Amino acid sequence: MASFSAAVANFSSISPTQLSLYHRHRLFQSQCRPFFLSRSSHFLLKDLTLPRGRKTTDTVICASFTDVTSNVSLEEKLPPKGETWSVHKFGGTCVGTSQRIKNVAEIILKDDSERKLVIVSAMSKVTDMMYALIQKAQSRDESYISSLDAVLEKHSATAHDILEGDSLASFLSKLHNDISNLKAMLRAIYIAGHATESFTDFVVGHGELWSAQMLSLVIRKKGIDCKWMDTRDVIIVNPSGSNQVDPDYLESEQRLEKWYSLNPCKVIIATGFIASTPQNIPTTLKRDGSDFSAAIMGALFRARQVTIWTDVDGVYSADPRKVSEAVILKTLSYQEAWEMSYFGANVLHPRTIIPVMRYGIPIMIRNIFNLSAPGTKICHPSVNDNEDGQNLQNYVKGFATIDNLALVNVEGTGMAGVPGTASAIFGAVKDVGANVIMISQASSEHSVCFAVPEKEVKAVAEALQSRFRQALDNGRLSQVAIIPNCSILAAVGQKMASTPGVSASLFNALAKANINVRAIAQGCSEYNITVVVKREDCIKALRAVHSRFYLSRTTISMGIIGPGLIGSTLLDQLRDQASILKEEFNIDLRVMGILGSKSMLLSDAGIDLTRWRELREERGEAADLEKFVQHVHGNNFIPNTALVDCTADSVIAGYYYEWLRKGIHVVTPNKKANSGPLEQYLRLRALQRQSYTHYFYEATVGAGLPIVSTLRGLLETGDKILQIEGIFSGTLSYIFNNFKDGRAFSEVVAEAKEAGYTEPDPRDDLSGTDVARKVIILARESGLKLELSNIPVESLVPEPLQVCASAQEFMQELSKFDQEFTKKQEDAENAGEVLRYVGVVDVINRKGVVELRRYKKDHPFAQLSGSDNIIAFTTRRYKDQPLIVRGPGAGAQVTAGGIFSDILRLASYLGAPS
Repeated sequence: MASFSAAVANFSSISPTQLSLYHRHRLFQSQCRPFFLSRSSHFLLKDLTLPRGRKTTDTVICASFTDVTSNVSLEEKLPPKGETWSVHKFGGTCVGTSQRIKNVAEIILKDDSERKLVIVSAMSKVTDMMYALIQKAQSRDESYISSLDAVLEKHSATAHDILEGDSLASFLSKLHNDISNLKAMLRAIYIAGHATESFTDFVVGHGELWSAQMLSLVIRKKGIDCKWMDTRDVIIVNPSGSNQVDPDYLESEQRLEKWYSLNPCKVIIATGFIASTPQNIPTTLKRDGSDFSAAIMGALFRARQVTIWTDVDGVYSADPRKVSEAVILKTLSYQEAWEMSYFGANVLHPRTIIPVMRYGIPIMIRNIFNLSAPGTKICHPSVNDNEDGQNLQNYVKGFATIDNLALVNVEGTGMAGVPGTASAIFGAVKDVGANVIMISQASSEHSVCFAVPEKEVKAVAEALQSRFRQALDNGRLSQVAIIPNCSILAAVGQKMASTPGVSASLFNALAKANINVRAIAQGCSEYNITVVVKREDCIKALRAVHSRFYLSRTTISMGIIGPGLIGSTLLDQLRDQASILKEEFNIDLRVMGILGSKSMLLSDAGIDLTRWRELREERGEAADLEKFVQHVHGNNFIPNTALVDCTADSVIAGYYYEWLRKGIHVVTPNKKANSGPLEQYLRLRALQRQSYTHYFYEATVGAGLPIVSTLRGLLETGDKILQIEGIFSGTLSYIFNNFKDGRAFSEVVAEAKEAGYTEPDPRDDLSGTDVARKVIILARESGLKLELSNIPVESLVPEPLQVCASAQEFMQELSKFDQEFTKKQEDAENAGEVLRYVGVVDVINRKGVVELRRYKKDHPFAQLSGSDNIIAFTTRRYKDQPLIVRGPGAGAQVTAGGIFSDILRLASYLGAPS
């Protein structure tokens, strides 16, 4: 070390302005040659360690290689290849602590394969620490010394935990020697103010060396025939582009044979990430290098299987951070795996798959922290692969996204039929070093659209403007347009190519989630379908398509507004039917929020409807409509959102248009929106027709009876409505069905109120306004443009009682008018008729009316009982004999049932079985 220190002193005395970096490195290496001749230093100067017959004048850092001139017979010691070998790769988190290293050893020992090769990464965070050392040394930050001491302490402490005796002493000796050498190298980098790529690769590779050495000693302590391998002695690669290398399999195979001839064993613990060039210069395998190491070694040994151990249970169908109900895939084909990797899924780097794919070696992705999880198998698909089931959803295996992109659209009529235009466009893009993620071109050749990372789009746009300046000025090109804030969504599946309807299902799911697609691309192999969407729509789009293919045919996030009598009854009906709907009809209804007038209950995964009342008391928070809507619509993984308004509030109804415009479906028995201002109604219906957002309001007329849907069915099939006449109020139906046999009108009204048929204030029913709202709704559905004020209404509230201060006062005073009502009833009775309170839509004369009418006792309206409603449709087809709809028209159960029916109709529209 004294001679080395003197060399460093001499090196540091040379002014940076006097020598180039290259000459400084040459001088440093030549003066320090005695130090680097040490076999324990793990690297030698190339001009001192040339393979026989080679000469060079360059002086560079090189990996040390085992002397292969031994007289051992290679024929006898050639490594056996094939099914006897299994390959395991353990990432940094797997060997991040002493206990985890012990766990890895246990997994290796339990593997019953005859021969095992284990690839290990550096301990977690160590590679980052090594890169930081280089950075600090280059920046002349002397804290690199203390940082290197931290690296030493981390590995020394780990070794003391897992090793003992000679094994511990041996490892610590090598560790300290390596640290001394690194300290000298970092000092040289500190002085030069720069580190070459070879220096950097050599330094950062030490983490893998130490991990492999420690693990091999732990295995050997168990009495297993185990050796550790520095893969720089075996894996040879050639640079092939920016931050990428290609393995030289022929040379690597020869070096493996030489290594194994001197180190025959049943278990090999090898370093991941690091390799060498054909000139023996240390290098790395770049991104995901340890996985690549495992794949290369698996190919060299023709192994039975390569297992990648990580901290997840396998490959997910989508990013679980964005789609919380993403599922673990049992199998993936090689093509599916690299397609998903390319589009950002955390699977494997595409190059990792190439070596094993060549020999059909399967890759298993397993979770070291959950050994019970079977993991994901990446392999060639079998012809009769039914493992994941044969239905449409399984032909799409997964979804991935890439964010922070921009679309570039080069457009102009002068492009059509002109050879070389695309070449010129992408040549300009290549010149600025931009990465093209996706390309889409219409067959008309009028435009070429492609996606690039947003950080590169400015340079791309400037290059294209410059390259096509003349064409733009002459009008042959109309524009080079930039569309920022984009994301890519890719659907991947090998079986998509032979399955009709996959693309239709994908785009249908996006449309129904109100997602606008900016661009589309699909290769003829059909392994993936790629779409470009707005960045803010990306997660919603991902959830929409994942829900369509992986959750249920229909998953709907619901918010219930108004947990009163009808709302609470609906919640109880949902509770009773939810599991049946999911199991038998594949409809997944999730109530994500319940909003009352004063408090609300929110849930991220769905409220437990068996306890919603208690949960509302325990976890309820102050009511906030805006927060409620945002939570139900935007803060969960379900793409389809429905708000169910069970109130009679005109303020809530005023939000329908905004909700529908945001892509939120609306289901309601609230009449206020459709019977309010005509303009409001027309806007809602126009929006509904123009989008994939649905607005259902069957329960606004006739509670659970199919009145609105029957009317629509008649109109949609070409029938013409002449008149709609009906008893629309269950309350008034009950009252007049029981107003007979000498009973007083006030007595019957009190009975109806007691039974819960009336509103808290019976005047709300007796005024006829509720019936008028139903009449105006049906009139508008029939095409009449009427306002509520256009409907004459006969009120059953005596004029003097309209100003009563309370419902109680009204009920007390109503008996004073019994004689007036009795007179009307007796007159009808004497004529063989009955009294019925009806609403009429006269389409021919374009008007409506609400009034008390008399009907013969054989008329269908006279045959009612209880609170039944009855509606007669007189149409061109049903002119002589009207179409009758009859049934219960009041009560919480039937009204909630009508709302529930609308929810199921929405599910059917969204793709559920109808």
